[in-house]
Order: sequence, then structure tokens, then C-alpha cells
Amino acid sequence: MKENILFEPYPLKTMTLRNRMVMAPLTRGRAEADGTPNDLMARYYRQRTEAGLIVSEATAISRGGVGWLGAPGIYTDAHVAGWRKVTEAVHEAGGRIFLQLWHMGRASHPDFLDGELPVAPSAVAADEWSRTPLGKKRYVVPRALELDEIPGIVNEYAAAAERARDAGFDGVEIHGANGYLIDQFLRDGSNRRTDAYGGSVANRARFLLEVTEAVCGAWSPDRVGVRLSPTGGYNDMRDGDPPATFGYAAEALNSFGLAYLHLMEALPGHPLAGTHERISPMLRTIYQGALIINGGFDAQLATAALARGEADLVAFGMLFLANPDLVRRFREGAPLNAPDYATLYTPGPQGYADYPALEA
Repeated sequence: MKENILFEPYPLKTMTLRNRMVMAPLTRGRAEADGTPNDLMARYYRQRTEAGLIVSEATAISRGGVGWLGAPGIYTDAHVAGWRKVTEAVHEAGGRIFLQLWHMGRASHPDFLDGELPVAPSAVAADEWSRTPLGKKRYVVPRALELDEIPGIVNEYAAAAERARDAGFDGVEIHGANGYLIDQFLRDGSNRRTDAYGGSVANRARFLLEVTEAVCGAWSPDRVGVRLSPTGGYNDMRDGDPPATFGYAAEALNSFGLAYLHLMEALPGHPLAGTHERISPMLRTIYQGALIINGGFDAQLATAALARGEADLVAFGMLFLANPDLVRRFREGAPLNAPDYATLYTPGPQGYADYPALEA
């Protein structure tokens, strides 16, 4: 009997993944107050090494990119040492893990930034709320980046990639999704610039492509992935023409020889589904490398999508959160644990490292 395509090994450039199931990046808020990863995080990731590839939770590339309580960083020696414990635990269990590189841009708050305004492509606030160290507050109007500041942030992405390599990661994923800084440049709802980084699709994609070039130069293209969310509305995001915007980005990313392109685009009916029709099928025809899709898939839907050639790998978020042995459960058709939404971001192991495996 032929193996389900979901469980087949997949050759991802210079590495072979044990299956086509990816653990999606999941912010969990368990790092130390200074952003240093800890032993609890190492335990959590090790539990989920059945995944063909783990993409870590979003990780701040710099002090100015911070904006989430308990989120980790990758901009100090302590961060590198903390993450090294995680990568060693994952590798000891036979897993593969990429670090997701994150700058929150306007989706931060002065409470995280010593009173300074968060930066963004334009002075346009997100109509959402931030959970700051001093309580829940509305996002503020950010400060528009000066033209001569942008290269410095591009360099911060490259430096973060170098630190990720030093920490033992198998690669990095550039977080260009979910309304954070790169996404803010890319979409016209948040980018009102009139210089070389605003206006046309080519100008709005410039920051994404400069970051990608810098990160590939700091490590190697086959160790770099990019994540985009073409139609997602999270963090008050919108774009006037997603097919044109993201079609351009996908075509431009072809030139880098990346490890993969990762699309977060929820299926209809999913809480994160956008108002625009999904364009991942269209992007599949444009992007020539390995494609990961994510957003509400279960075993049956993922298998069908792979069989139709809609993607090469499928990422699962909440299912991996609640089921550390998700691959085994899918393979055996076993019942799934339900996620405990009340403990998504709370301190400690509850709702984090205490979900039972099948044998328990």
C-alpha cells in the first residue's frame, strides 16, 4: 500500500525532511523577561520533533523590533546561548528547526520601547490593541522611518540570521506576514510612502527583497525561507490588489533560490480567513520553489492539497500546539487533543509542555 504523501520524506535543498508536515510558527510567550529562551522552551520544541520541519515562534531581531510579552529575541549573546539549548534538544531528537526573524514595526507600543514610538513605513496606526507590560492599550501612531534608517534595519535582519546560525538552527524564516514590519511595507493599506519604498508594487516590495538579499548573503539561500500572508487581515492589514502585490513578490523571490516560500492564508471559515478570495493557488503557478501552505488544514485536507499539487508541504499551528505527536496521530487516525486557549500565552508549562502524547 502506498504511503500517504503527507508522511513521505521531502528533499528541502540540502536537507531531507522526514515528512511533509511543518510545525507553523506559534508565539507562546514563555521566554525570560529579557527575551532569552529557557529550558522549558527546549522541552516544548523537543516534544514536537516528529514534524518534518519546525519553524520557531517569531523572534525579535533587535531591541527596536520587540513588542510582545514573553517573546524571545536573537540580538544578544544570552539569546544565542538560550536558543542553542533549544536547537541541541531538537537535533538530539532527530528534528529540524528554522528560526523566524521578526520585527513588529507599528504592531509594538512605547511601553516596550522605553517610551519611544514604534517605527513603520508610514505614520498609520493599526486599529487594534496591544497587550503591553502596563496593560492592554491601543496601538499608537508609529513614526515613519527615514530613508537613511532603512538600511540599518535590513542589516539587523542579516545580523540576526548570523546569530541564528551560531545558535545551531538549520535555517531562518523571514517573517513577512501578519501585519508586521515587512508586511507593513508590502501592503498599500499601511504603506503611504512617496519615495523609493512606496507607491508602486515594485517600490513597496523593495524592503522585503532587500531583507531577503541581506539574509541570504549572511547565511545561504538554501537556509532561508520567507513567510507571507497575502489576504490576512490580522493587525488591521489590507491591500487594494492582493493578486498584483503578492504575485509580484512571489515572482521576485524566485531569483533567490530560497529553501521555501511559506503562505499563511486561512481556508474559508477559519477565524483568520481574509475577506479576499485565497490566492495561494495562483501563487503556486508563479513561485518555482518549494511551497508551504498554512491555515486551517487537517490531515484529510492537507493530503488532498498535496495530492493536487497545490503545495509541497503543509504547516499546522494549533494542532501541533495541542498535539506534540501530531504526525503519529495523523498516521494512526487517533483522536486529537483540543487546544486550551486560556493558556496560550500564560507563564509556565500548563497548556504548553504538558499536552499528553498518545501513550500517556
